Amino acid sequence: MILQDKQIVLGVTGGIACYKAADLCSKLVQAGAIVDVVMTEATTRFVTPLPFQTLTKRPVSVDMFQLLRDTDMAHISLAARAEALLIAPATANTLAKLAHGLADNLLTSTALACPAPLLLAPAMDADMWAHPATQANVATLLNRGAVMVGPEEGRLASGRMGRGRLAPVARILGALRQTLGRNGPLQGVPVTVTAGGTQEPLDPVRHLGNRSSGRMGYALAEAARDLGAPVTLISAPTFLETPYGVQQIDVRSAAEMRDAVMGSIGGTQILLMAAAVADYRPADYANEKMKKAHEDLILPLARTEDIVAAVASEPEGRRPELVVGFAAETQNLVENAAAKLRAKGLDLIVANDVSRADRGLGVPTNEATLLWADGRREYLPLMPKVAMAEKIVARVAQAWEQRHG
Repeated sequence: MILQDKQIVLGVTGGIACYKAADLCSKLVQAGAIVDVVMTEATTRFVTPLPFQTLTKRPVSVDMFQLLRDTDMAHISLAARAEALLIAPATANTLAKLAHGLADNLLTSTALACPAPLLLAPAMDADMWAHPATQANVATLLNRGAVMVGPEEGRLASGRMGRGRLAPVARILGALRQTLGRNGPLQGVPVTVTAGGTQEPLDPVRHLGNRSSGRMGYALAEAARDLGAPVTLISAPTFLETPYGVQQIDVRSAAEMRDAVMGSIGGTQILLMAAAVADYRPADYANEKMKKAHEDLILPLARTEDIVAAVASEPEGRRPELVVGFAAETQNLVENAAAKLRAKGLDLIVANDVSRADRGLGVPTNEATLLWADGRREYLPLMPKVAMAEKIVARVAQAWEQRHG
């Protein structure tokens, strides 16, 4: 994972949302990051250093003149080793200090001395956020290259509704991952990913579908983003949040997905076709809800267009340079996948057996075999789909680098 062994300084400032920083800290540690927490004096009025020290197994810094070792000034030492400085929550007061280069506490001193990327997750009352002074300070920080995550609309501590809530932890982590990976091996390489299971409408309330959760496609989109790629995610209906920094196009049916894919490939270099696209659709659509009858229903089906085959038929220059397909099989896994690889002109196919309950469609884990057009094969044992997506994208990035040096 991109956060593994990364040195992250987490700044926590004195707003009511600071209690959420403990969850953020925990998620960073779980992702393998080495986290040093810097709290402002005001923050200790809301939470103590103890939760952060317990989570990180490292000392928490508060005092401006604290020595981490005998003669090691904290703000210099922390700033020098940080690979990213993340401040969450960032209050209006801290944003103002950062914008004007003030260094009157340990956190702002660390920020002024830190050459690493600065990420800010503001949280405050809606009127404070909307104030021209705050907006001017935000604009100044953005112009200097700071990454701003949020704030979000919602219910505030005052009981009012408005923009000022701390962004969800998942979005903050997404912004951090994208920032750390922006110079990765897929930097500037446009990637398109398809995800989810298409729904083929039968009448206004019913559709034919499948058990795809979309997890693999969304994980692939995040993994490509983490390696520096600008990512377009074409998604059939799922219950998943759009990954941070990813452009999402929502579709429903196989025909809509085909149109979206064909409309996107002209600007795409790598295409990852992870969606479970229906092979058949109802031949006729009923404009009104079909009423239950006593007799059995015979439903005629029509073949949907093969999207991967349509991509393969595109002339050179419009076809993406690398096209990756997925084969969900219940028998003769490798043989059937190899046949699809050849028939559809793919560079790589990811074959997985969906006959088992603990892998494939609708579950968070998967097992797969990678088959390349040049005959190479690689087995990936059962693992979380997030981990598998990272391995698949890493292999695709290696193939891209081999072609382009």
